Amino acid sequence: MQETLQAAFPWIVLAFLLLGQAGTLIPLLPGLWIQWAAALVFGLVRGFDLTGGILFAIITILVIIGGIIDNVAMGASAKTSGASWFSIGAALIGGVLGSLIFPPLGGLILAMAGIFLVEYLRIRDLRKAWDSTRGLAVGCGWGAILRFGFGLLVIVVWLLWAFVF
Repeated sequence: MQETLQAAFPWIVLAFLLLGQAGTLIPLLPGLWIQWAAALVFGLVRGFDLTGGILFAIITILVIIGGIIDNVAMGASAKTSGASWFSIGAALIGGVLGSLIFPPLGGLILAMAGIFLVEYLRIRDLRKAWDSTRGLAVGCGWGAILRFGFGLLVIVVWLLWAFVF
């Protein structure tokens, strides 16, 4: 029984990594953090030797950068579309509050509502406010693509850890 569990353990962790990968595209799940937690559990059960510690540190860095780059992509896209930094800040606050109050899509909805409202109040032009909102939405799409890419990198590093080292 113990041998079966030991043989199945990496595949169970891989299943959680793949669930996290799906979560990089689905706003219901904090995908990269699910992947990080799966790698942490793997390391705690298997033990952290020097190589495992280094690979887990790489996974941690990928997860942090993947989370930050998502927000940078949204803000940069909105800024390119003409949004002010104040509006982008309002979208960020709206996104955080919406995620906490109305999960799973509340963050996206309140971020877009926040940038639209602040931009409209700032410039009194519906078209320009909508352009900034659309820019944020495009950035959100690019953010999802980037998160997905970072999630794939996490899986590759974990596969090296689990099956090569």
